[in-house]
Amino acid sequence: MNIYEIPRISGRLAGNRYPGRGIVVGKTADGTRAVTAYFIMGRSANSRNRVFVKHGDELFTEPFDASKVEDPSLIIYAAVRQYENNLIATNGDQTDTIYDGLAAGKTFSDALKTRAFEPDGPNWTPRISAMLTFAGGDFSYQMSILKSGDAEGTVCNRYTYDYAPIAGLGHFLHTYITDGNPIPTFCGEPERVAVSNDIDAFTREIWDSLDAENKISLYVRYTDLASGTYTDRLMNKNQ
Repeated sequence: MNIYEIPRISGRLAGNRYPGRGIVVGKTADGTRAVTAYFIMGRSANSRNRVFVKHGDELFTEPFDASKVEDPSLIIYAAVRQYENNLIATNGDQTDTIYDGLAAGKTFSDALKTRAFEPDGPNWTPRISAMLTFAGGDFSYQMSILKSGDAEGTVCNRYTYDYAPIAGLGHFLHTYITDGNPIPTFCGEPERVAVSNDIDAFTREIWDSLDAENKISLYVRYTDLASGTYTDRLMNKNQ
């Protein structure tokens, strides 16, 4: 096995009924742009009743039909925010925890020490987070997963990964291995995936590879390292 192989993300996703929520961070093959992608999936009516909505430069999950919302606590949140030269993407309200932590002088990992996995036993959904830090015409990035250490949800294990970007390489972190009852939590390091130069091709590859019944929304952002400007794409199943 070649540990430096870079598979297509379609190979990671195709045939997987429920990888849950997922974050991809990486660098385009031409080395000119930073890539951030975030998708959500859902099995329940409450989870499926969502769309991604942009407000300015920030991304939020919002109800598709507000009259059908059962419990907003774990499904409505800011998914992507920017603090100074840091771009934050997460699968929950820990986006705000990281943002507030940076504003208070904390690091990415220190801010997340105040949080744990989601209180949705028996699944104990992991909190996954990423942060890109831009400086000097390039960037570095960190990824984190907070997950239960046992089936009872009595302890939280916290893992942080620090990366120097490599052209053409992305790292993919998702909440679950696949569907199940309870749903098995993601294990191991973030997975290596190939990142396309073409934002439309990469967006379509992810979207088309997600399970048609369970996918909900996808957001992809390409940030130009020379100018700091970005191009983005947003997909909502409910629109």
